[in-house]
Amino acid sequence: MGTDRFQELLEWFSEHGGRVVVALSGGVDSAVVALAARKALGDNAIAITANYTTLSNEELSAAIVVAREIGIMHKLIKYDEVANPEFAKNDELRCYHCRKELARRLSKEALEMDANVIVDGIHLDDLSDNRPGIRAFEESNVKSPMRELAISKEEIRAIARKFKLSVHDKPSNSCLASRIPKGMTITYEKLARIEQSEIIVKTLFDVRQVRVRDHGDVARIEVYREELPQLFDVTKLQILDEHLKKLGFKYVSIDARGYRTRNLALIKN
Repeated sequence: MGTDRFQELLEWFSEHGGRVVVALSGGVDSAVVALAARKALGDNAIAITANYTTLSNEELSAAIVVAREIGIMHKLIKYDEVANPEFAKNDELRCYHCRKELARRLSKEALEMDANVIVDGIHLDDLSDNRPGIRAFEESNVKSPMRELAISKEEIRAIARKFKLSVHDKPSNSCLASRIPKGMTITYEKLARIEQSEIIVKTLFDVRQVRVRDHGDVARIEVYREELPQLFDVTKLQILDEHLKKLGFKYVSIDARGYRTRNLALIKN
């Protein structure tokens, strides 16, 4: 399954030709796009990772590692998206403002590198949700080859497994700001304690997928449903409670239904 779809990706890049910038996030989707660009275009493929305030160190490290595995030229750009008040106010267009700024910065880099195309890792399954970030990229002329070719998430993982990319089974992730309910202002302090809290949960309970939803006084923890039993350790839960309270939470809760995408809107202050 994955082999034929990957060949289509290679042909897409060959047809678009020239010099290409790949927005590499550290996840499996953009990694497969970067792999195809590198194989089709060689040194005319450049991966760029935006190290903005809401990107976790784990995601940044994953991007660096996978770029090295692929052998693609890799550049990090750093900026502070929380400094943008339209982003920080955290309304329904938060992702739009995030992607709009990213696209602007990628366009600047592409111009300096004489690249004629910018691509991302958006794929077929991403179209099932209303995603303002996708609209922002469309408006900025960022191309989505896997979306154009109707390549699914399952097919993406099959390609990544075939080429033995370290991120082939990496759980999907999103920026740290996605843990803060809409309408609650995004701050550096909130982002820092969310990231620290998720590291603590992963370390204590050895779980793969973690979201610590920040509801002000309450930390709501989500893990995969199949990993929920790993949290049922009274001693470790007490340690968790102590650590998260030191970070500023008054209450620590476990979501009994487990991790679900786009789940934050269920509870708001």
